[in-house]
Order: sequence, then C-alpha cells, then structure tokens
Amino acid sequence: MSWQRPNHPVWREVAQRWLRVAVIALGCSAAVQAELPYALIGQSAPDFALRAAVGGNARLSEHRGEVVVLSFWSSRCTPCRTQLAALNRSLTTYHSAGLAMFGIGVDDDPAQARDFARSASVSFELLLDPAKGVSRSYQVDNLPMTVLIDRSGTVRTVLRDYSPESEQLYLQQLRALLNE
Repeated sequence: MSWQRPNHPVWREVAQRWLRVAVIALGCSAAVQAELPYALIGQSAPDFALRAAVGGNARLSEHRGEVVVLSFWSSRCTPCRTQLAALNRSLTTYHSAGLAMFGIGVDDDPAQARDFARSASVSFELLLDPAKGVSRSYQVDNLPMTVLIDRSGTVRTVLRDYSPESEQLYLQQLRALLNE
C-alpha cells in the first residue's frame, strides 16, 4: 500500500485537506472568541448599582440621556492608571456636552481597590465590583476595557486594552456619540 507513505501524492493531498480544515476550525474558534466581548454592541446596556470607592452608590439607569463611558480597571493593571487619566481629560473637555463616566474596579480586595482609587486623581466616580457581577454582564475579559453607551442606553463601542491608537479611536467614537 504505497499510498500510505508520507511522500506519496495522495497522502500529501489528504494531509493538506486536513490542514485546511484545522486552520478553518481554528480561525472560526478565534473569530467566535473575538466576538464574545462585543456581543453587547447594539444591545441595551445592562443596568447596575455599585458602591463608589469613596462616597455612595451609583446606578447606570440614572444617567439615561447622557453618553456614558464605563472603564473597567484593576489596581494591578499598569495601563489602567494611564487610561483613567486620559479618560479624566476627556470628561473635563466633554462633561458639559452630556458625558458621564464611571471607572469600575474588579479587584477582589476592596481595600486595595479603594487605595488605588484614592491615588488615581480622577474627577469621576470609581466604583467597586468585587463580586464581578457587573464585569460578567459586560463580558469583561481584558483590562482596561472601555464601553461607550449612547444616550438611549445602547452599547455602541467596546475597546479592549489601552494604547495611544486606541485613545484616538475612543475620542472619535465619543465625539460621534456626543454629536448624535
């Protein structure tokens, strides 16, 4: 049975077909995973009420009619601190246009999250989600993660990670929502 030898043309064709099937399967799997954090785009933003690191509670539904930015962070996330500072600059610029902003900490230890929040020097509320119920409802799988919600309460943009390029994309998306 010479067709079983690895160098035989039939064997190579079978191997190539299986390789194509495997590549397609992996590609589909990666595409599905890439879509998971974005499943909420176009959907109503899940409502929540969380305790602020400093102060009282905040409820998302109380900000209907405003463009809302949610930034999920952790005290152990170095890019989170940089992103929170950048978000604070955009809040200062666009607050009068109807922008509301919340940082949502996903630390297991609320004391560590409160320490981080006190040192962050931002003018928006930093909320605590130690049970991670809100994080699960927003399908947070990477930090920092930013969610933009339009005035009607619909999730419009999800940005995973932070970089100067993502900051420019965020500002473009934010301006578009504020102009609607």
